[in-house]
Amino acid sequence: MGRKWNNIKEKKASKDANTSRIYAKFGLEIYVAAKKGEPDPESNRALKVVLERAKTYNVPRAIIDRAIEKAKGSSEEIYEELRYEGFGPNGSMIIIDALTNNVNRTASAVRAAFNKNGGSMGVSGSVSYMFDAAAVIGVEGKSLDEVIEIMLESDVDVRDVLEEEEAVIVYAEPDRFHAVQEAFKIAGVTDFTVAELTMLPQNYVTLSEEAQAQFEKLIDALEDLEDVQQVYHNVEFND
Repeated sequence: MGRKWNNIKEKKASKDANTSRIYAKFGLEIYVAAKKGEPDPESNRALKVVLERAKTYNVPRAIIDRAIEKAKGSSEEIYEELRYEGFGPNGSMIIIDALTNNVNRTASAVRAAFNKNGGSMGVSGSVSYMFDAAAVIGVEGKSLDEVIEIMLESDVDVRDVLEEEEAVIVYAEPDRFHAVQEAFKIAGVTDFTVAELTMLPQNYVTLSEEAQAQFEKLIDALEDLEDVQQVYHNVEFND
């Protein structure tokens, strides 16, 4: 399971070069979550998850406040949540989550990104059955035993707790996201190296140097799309 943290870590490591893009995506996600329910994270669990994730990416408070205020206003922009699935080189699999106010535009852009970068679109379900939805929450400054004790004392069911490089990572069912964070907060832990709802592949593949370069171009092209919020895949990158 240790490999699973790597893809999230790589995505966070690339943040510094793409802060404006990351912040824009969070702004939209916060707006949509706030618009669907109350614009208050204490009564809107979806909004609370997004805000906790945004915190680990250091999204400025001004962007968060602007998105919530927009949701409180009279804006009637309608965004749909879409999921696309596809394939890269040599058996690699990709899931794309998008928020869009123009389905045709988004579908066309995702298809073009696949076609131009050696990939192919799949039908719904062709890839997602090989992934599991999960909450992934990581902390530093606590040992593996300490984190396990925190989870046990709070009686929180988790899938696994692993020490991976400098962090201890808790893997849990998606609906345990808040319970895991609350257990940490009761124990005095309020800063998280990662706090994500993600899709974890059941198996990873490695690619040749040439195929990996092509795959990375495909992932970059997908992540650059304005409507794309998240990209998940099953490739273990070689250093």
